[in-house]
Amino acid sequence: MFQALIDATRSQFQGRMLGLVLWPLVGSLLLWTVLLILFWSQGMAALRSFAEYQPVDAFLNEWGISWIVGALTLIVIFLFLPTLVAATAIFITSVFAMPVMVEHIARTEYPELARGRFGSTWGSVANSLGALLVYLVLWVIALPLWLIVPFAFLIPIALAGYLNDRVFRYDALAEHATAEEYQEILRRHGSPLFGLGVVAALIQLIPIVNLISPVYSGLGFIHFALGELRRLRAERPGALLMPRG
Repeated sequence: MFQALIDATRSQFQGRMLGLVLWPLVGSLLLWTVLLILFWSQGMAALRSFAEYQPVDAFLNEWGISWIVGALTLIVIFLFLPTLVAATAIFITSVFAMPVMVEHIARTEYPELARGRFGSTWGSVANSLGALLVYLVLWVIALPLWLIVPFAFLIPIALAGYLNDRVFRYDALAEHATAEEYQEILRRHGSPLFGLGVVAALIQLIPIVNLISPVYSGLGFIHFALGELRRLRAERPGALLMPRG
């Protein structure tokens, strides 16, 4: 895992990878800025209308939690919005940047790996959307636990680790592994892959560095996954291990 991160650091400073560094996060920021400008007023009006609905208002007052309506605005601004920006940047990296990154790294550093092609572009989109949906649902469900100090740090890291792992492992292997090889790598290296996702989540918390973290995380998964695929095929006579045409 740590060798994959070292290799990712080296790859990050190659010319073609430098060209990909900022645009996933910048694209995500622009998207959510536009959406906020267009829909913030309507969203706040809907929230106020919901809170003023008599049964809801009575419930909030009865339980002494009418303050929660105002708190929801702060939650959206300081917790949920950054989460959405980061998750969207990972989605953009997965769908648009990872194919370029995999092609470049495989050609320059793993040229002996033949293509198994168990995945596809639409498979990547479906995998990323599914992972993103599960991530957001778990994020909302776990929100009350954020009031407990240890969980306030551990839960977002664990969830971001899950998202990184679920998204990038598919993209890293989709072009070169067969379906059987993909499942075998997950069986053998599920824990290190999740650990790599957690390390990527921690990197995403570092100011300035988090600007490049989606692409850097993807590179880490590519090096780990293709390296393990090469080792797996070396164990098997007749495996798909040959110069690529």
